[in-house]
Amino acid sequence: MDKEKIIEKILKSKIKTRKDLMRIKRNMAREYNCGLFSNTEMIKVYRKLLDSNKMKPNFDLEKLLRRRSIRTLSGVAPVAILTKPFGCPGKCAYCPSEKEVPQSYLSNEPAVMRAIRCTYNPAIQVKDRLQALINNGHNPTKIELIVMGGTWSYFPKKYKYWYILNAFAAANSFSPSSKKNKDKEKYPLKLNLGEMKKALLREQKINEKATYQIIGLTLETRPDYITNKEVEEMRELGCTRVELGVQQVDDEILKKNRRGHGIKEVEKATFVLKNYGFKITYHLMPGLPGSTAKKDFELFQKLFNDPRFQPDQIKFYPTVVTRGSLLYSWWKQGKYKPYSSKALQNLIIKCKQVVPKYVRIIRLIRDIPGESIVAGNMVTNLRQVMQDKGIQCNCIRCREAKDKAFRESDIKLEIENYDAAGGQEYFISFNSKDDSTLFGFIRLFLPGDTKIGLRKIFGNVAAVRELHVYGELVAVGASKKVQHSGLGKRLIAEAEKIAQEFGRDKMVVISGVGVRGYYRKNGYRLENTYMVKKIK
Repeated sequence: MDKEKIIEKILKSKIKTRKDLMRIKRNMAREYNCGLFSNTEMIKVYRKLLDSNKMKPNFDLEKLLRRRSIRTLSGVAPVAILTKPFGCPGKCAYCPSEKEVPQSYLSNEPAVMRAIRCTYNPAIQVKDRLQALINNGHNPTKIELIVMGGTWSYFPKKYKYWYILNAFAAANSFSPSSKKNKDKEKYPLKLNLGEMKKALLREQKINEKATYQIIGLTLETRPDYITNKEVEEMRELGCTRVELGVQQVDDEILKKNRRGHGIKEVEKATFVLKNYGFKITYHLMPGLPGSTAKKDFELFQKLFNDPRFQPDQIKFYPTVVTRGSLLYSWWKQGKYKPYSSKALQNLIIKCKQVVPKYVRIIRLIRDIPGESIVAGNMVTNLRQVMQDKGIQCNCIRCREAKDKAFRESDIKLEIENYDAAGGQEYFISFNSKDDSTLFGFIRLFLPGDTKIGLRKIFGNVAAVRELHVYGELVAVGASKKVQHSGLGKRLIAEAEKIAQEFGRDKMVVISGVGVRGYYRKNGYRLENTYMVKKIK
C-alpha cells in the first residue's frame, strides 16, 4: 500500500483526541513497516481527499492535525513580512547594525531569514507565509498583514506604495500549492506613483471579496515621524494599526540612549494616530541604560495613568546586548549591566499584574536567537514561565476565548471608559460571568479636538478603532464557533448607542480592506478610506 493510501486509512479512522491520533499512527507504522507520518503530510492528503470529494470535512480532525494552533486562535492569521534594508534616521545605542539586513534586525532571526529567502519581495513573502500556514493545517482567509523592517515613514514614497500594492495583489492571486506562488510581484517598481495608486485602489476593491482578505494592516515607525500627512498616506495604503518604537516614556533615558526624540513626540504621535482612528502598539524596552527595575515599573504604570499615552497593545523587548551596537561597547567597558533573569521576570510579573483589561500584551520578548545575545535575558519562553508560576494577568491576550465553547448564558456585557488623546475611550466587551474569558470587544473613541483627524474630515463623529470577536478562526460557512455568533453586530449597536447619547451624528470605522463588506451589511458606506454611517 502506498503512502497516501495508508494516510487515508488513518484519516478515516475514529479519531477523537491527539492520543487516538498518535496510537493509530503507531499502529499503521508497525503494520506497514513505515515511519510515523508527520501531521503536515497528513494535512496534504486530507486536503486532496476533500478536493476529490472522497472525504467530508472534519473540523475536529483538522484541529487535531493543525500545527502551532495558537497562530489563528485569536481569530486572524498574522502574516509578517519585511521590507528591504534602508538607512535609518536613528542612531540608538542599543540598536544592532548588520549589512544587507533592515536596521535593528539580525540576519539569523526567523522572520529575517524567511525574508532573505524571498529576496525581501512582498509578493513572494505573502504567498510563502500563506502556504506555510495552510501546510500546517490553518485556513488563513482573514489576514493581519504586519510589515516590519524599521522606520516605515523614512522609506521612499514610491517604494512604500509598490510594496503594499504587491502585498494586496499577492493575497488576491494566491492559490494553495500553486507553482505561481513563487512568481515575483505583479506590479513593477518602474510604474509611476499615480499608476501605483490607481492599481492599489483596484487591488483593494478586489480584496474586499477575495478568498484571502487583508482585514488589518500594521506598519511600524518612530514617534517623531508621525504627522497628519503621514497618517493620511497610511490610510490610503489600508493601514489600521501603527507600532511605535517608544522604548520608554522618560526623556532622560531616551536621551542617554540617543533615541533622537523625547516623550513630547510620543505624546503627539499618540494624539494624532488616535484622532485618525488608528490602533496603537508601543514597543517598550525595560532595562535600558539609565533605568532601574523600579523606575521601569513606575513608567509602565504611567502609560495608563496618563491620558497622553494609553496604548492599545504592548510589545516588551527587554534590553539585550548584541554585537554591532554602541551598547556592546558600553557593556565591554563596564558602563552597562543588564538585568538578571530573575530581576526581569519579577518586573514583568508586576507589570502583568497591573495591566488594564483593555490592553493586549503581544510579546514579552523579541525573537532574537540566543547565539546573538552577548549579555541579557536568555529565557525565550517568558510567557510560559509566567503561566507556570500561576501569574494572573488581565490583558486581552491572556483572557481571549481561543477555542472555548460559547453559550449566551455564559456572557455579560461590560463597559469601561477612560480619558485619552483629548477625548474619551470606551472599551465595550462581552466576558464570561467570572471575568476569566473575553469573547469580543469594541474600542469606541469620542474625539474631542475638532481641528484634526476624523472630526476635521467628517464633523461631529465617534470612531470605532477596533472590533474583535475572539475564538478559533472560522471561514464563512464553516461550523459555528465564537466567531460569526452575532457578538460583533451587538457590540457595534452598543457603540452606536453610546455615540448617540453624546450627540454624535456619524460613526466612523477604521476598517481593514477585507472587512468592508461586513460593515456594509451593518449600514456603513466607504468614504475617504473609512466606513461611515449616519446615526443621528
